[in-house]
Amino acid sequence: MKDELQRLQELGLGSRLNRLSVHMMKDIRAVYEHFDIDFDPFLFPIFKMIIDAEKTTTTAIQDGLQYTQPAITQGLKKLEDKGLVAFEMDKSDKRKKIFAITAKGKALHLKMKPLWKSMDNCVKELTHFSASSLTQHIFDFEQRLAQKSLKERILAYHQKTTQIAMQNVTIENFKPEYAKDFARLNVEWLEKYFEVEPHDAELLERCEETIINKNGYIFCAKLENDIVGTAALIQMPNGGYELGKMAVSPKNQGLKIGQQLMRHCLDFAESKNWKNLILYSNRMLENAIYIYKKYGFKEIPMEENPPYERSNIKMEYRFNAKIDTGL
Repeated sequence: MKDELQRLQELGLGSRLNRLSVHMMKDIRAVYEHFDIDFDPFLFPIFKMIIDAEKTTTTAIQDGLQYTQPAITQGLKKLEDKGLVAFEMDKSDKRKKIFAITAKGKALHLKMKPLWKSMDNCVKELTHFSASSLTQHIFDFEQRLAQKSLKERILAYHQKTTQIAMQNVTIENFKPEYAKDFARLNVEWLEKYFEVEPHDAELLERCEETIINKNGYIFCAKLENDIVGTAALIQMPNGGYELGKMAVSPKNQGLKIGQQLMRHCLDFAESKNWKNLILYSNRMLENAIYIYKKYGFKEIPMEENPPYERSNIKMEYRFNAKIDTGL
């Protein structure tokens, strides 16, 4: 069937661009759905601008994106309804709202960040060719998408780059020279979502004394020459062990480093014939809770005074309850 918009050439340029945009947004949405990410790609520019600015106003967003004021207001309302952004009134001007990303928004951002990188690189590769005009470039781009959808291309690119990176990750036992990385990665994670509590500081600032020398273990994920993730098995007063201090560098999210560390910890604990492991978390970290459950952790009652104020869920892994993670 003849493409009537193609036949219109430059006269149909606006309509061609709109059709291409709708087609690409549909595929991007499908990519998010593939990874169980509930996010509207049309909200990306506003969401990303707030992330980059940390705090910003409606006027600044409108100036930066050059969208209409109603479009900005509608986008912000959708992000608010999903709990991804929140606002506070400007102390010097009560008519002005200052928007910032919520903890839930930050968690979603970390999950989407590796995908954004794959999307960006994939589209760059897909559009890197010469054409005699803009309409010809659009036509050639559409032909490529007709041969293989943008969704398929992004998923294939992301899988390939992820697998390559994962193959280069090694899990190493703690060495004194890793102490600074252990503290840095965990402080970075805590400050992003919560705050560094006294018990955290005690474990992180003197990890050899408070963990290693007290029958505990620390493992570090290494990618090339960098420590990009950590996990610890911390002996508790009752003699059992807590799986904690799991942190992964934000720039290396999406490589399943956290899962590799957890699997290593579970295998190590089983080799020691331990009966169980417990962990403390926060229900706000929905993706982390999902992973814990996937690996076989079950929720158990929380004690009256848990070691971390941020904890509102306690989970346990029993080594006589084997599961298939599907990985």
